[in-house]
Amino acid sequence: MKKCILLSMDNLDDFECYDSQVIAPLEQLGWRATEVSWRDQTVNWDEYQAVIVRSTWDYQLDYDAFLNVLTKIEESSSLLVNPIELIKWNISKTYLRELEKRGVLIVPTIWGNSYSFAMADEGFEKFNSQHLIIKPCISAGSHDTFQLTDKTPESEHQKYSKLFHKRPFLLQPFMPNILSEGEYSMFYFNGAFSHAILKTPATGDFRVQEEFGGRLSKIEPKQSLFEAAEKALQAIDFPTLYSRLDFVRVDNEFALMEAELIEPSLYFNLDEQSPTRFANAFVDYFNQHAN
Repeated sequence: MKKCILLSMDNLDDFECYDSQVIAPLEQLGWRATEVSWRDQTVNWDEYQAVIVRSTWDYQLDYDAFLNVLTKIEESSSLLVNPIELIKWNISKTYLRELEKRGVLIVPTIWGNSYSFAMADEGFEKFNSQHLIIKPCISAGSHDTFQLTDKTPESEHQKYSKLFHKRPFLLQPFMPNILSEGEYSMFYFNGAFSHAILKTPATGDFRVQEEFGGRLSKIEPKQSLFEAAEKALQAIDFPTLYSRLDFVRVDNEFALMEAELIEPSLYFNLDEQSPTRFANAFVDYFNQHAN
């Protein structure tokens, strides 16, 4: 039986994680999967045929160390999935600028390297909105993501100036449809559509993650959402075992918020066939890309 690792983190107690649901389907296909933290320095990567990056949800706290670990895996005999060049490209949200140049509609964005109150004023004027979102270019799970309004006190702006001092970030208008309609996620395994969900934030919040009270439901996507997802997927120049594409509706079009290609939750709990689809897609991907 072949062996693979589902790359995770030291402690998932504060998270909702569903990766264990793929262990049984993988075993049925001849693969023994083990969940291992990316910080575990005792692992011999050569003992495994593949390492699948999954719930590494603290990598943004030390992404240089994270990339060093992935480099060691890449240099071993194990197949790293998704591939390291894709991960390096996707680790900073600046990849959205590249996708926009390739014709993908994204949420309007101001890119910055050092925050100041003047940038908030620029955002209010440019987006004709008094409600902005600021987040770092390298982040996960809404870490260090905040709201800005015309009533944000000076003390908060000073806090953001320190937090985003020489730290690349992006400013975007808050998308009111996230509250009224929700955020859509489309899931693809080895390039094939698997399932779709709708995420809505808890009352009084703007974040859709379960850890912040977000509500999730499986949906049947409309053709226009399929078309937006396929266009975004085709603009990505790397092979992917898994892709999660997050969208919000803007003026009756679907704008890409994120292309999650490193460690997205794949919400296997919301589609009972998705773990089996993932396992089959992994075996096909491995056969296509392993040396």
